[in-house]
Amino acid sequence: MVVTQENVAVNDSRRLSPQQIADTLRERIRTGELKAGDRLPTQAELADEFGVERGTVRQALGLLQTDGLLSNVSKGSPPRIADVAPTRDGPQPTMVGLAPRLIEAFSVPHVRVDVACLTAETLMMALSEPVRQIHDGRLHPQSIDVRILLPSRDITLAFPVPVPGQGEDDDAVHKRWLGQRNAQGQVLRHNLQSLRSSHGIDVRVTFRALPFTPPVKLYLLNESEALIAYYMIARREETVESEILEMYDTIGARSLLFSFEKQAGRRDAAFVEESQKWFDALWETITTDLKLS
Repeated sequence: MVVTQENVAVNDSRRLSPQQIADTLRERIRTGELKAGDRLPTQAELADEFGVERGTVRQALGLLQTDGLLSNVSKGSPPRIADVAPTRDGPQPTMVGLAPRLIEAFSVPHVRVDVACLTAETLMMALSEPVRQIHDGRLHPQSIDVRILLPSRDITLAFPVPVPGQGEDDDAVHKRWLGQRNAQGQVLRHNLQSLRSSHGIDVRVTFRALPFTPPVKLYLLNESEALIAYYMIARREETVESEILEMYDTIGARSLLFSFEKQAGRRDAAFVEESQKWFDALWETITTDLKLS
């Protein structure tokens, strides 16, 4: 099957980075819009869709290839989507591994998800699958309680930060992160809270502000599973309002996600319990109310 390009408006007049294009395509793979064996559009078609140069598209495809999401990569024809069905035998890239774990977490009557992260981007995208399955009638939770810890807008972040000596504006980098933090959190909250009116589910989504930059992203599911991924820092550039920002930023969606389950043994059970205690202590002590504005 050949997948043709989709006519969409991409970020108004902003020029997308290779990472953003890769994340968009990764989301299409995750949601099933692009399936294993499907052929991607040509680089020219993708460049036209996203409004970028072919070199930017090539970099984005390179990121997907590194993640193992593409097969049949050659100069002669567009690559195909690889079979990336996640297994539980080893760590998966966060964007690949999180969604199926959330689907399983949402299969119980009373869902509880606790998260500590830099932004809610990965969680926002991964939650779209269990939400879709609720709308399709395949999942039937009675209540959903999601608590999210995000860095405060008032702290000096460890990352993302401008590359030293490049004349970058730290305020611009911080403003970019803050806009992403707020927008992604608002979308996540809206998508979950809409289940109240559509399905009568008791939904609570709460945010609190961390006084530090989390070095890892942590997902706690129903107090029975802990998933953790290290934030990997890389140099990247992004164009924001016609300004090129060079920064050290995270590649969180591609970092490996490690799973620990209570039922897997004493070591895993201890990790889950201590991770939950750590989260609860932060929630109840040094964090503050967070308003996404």
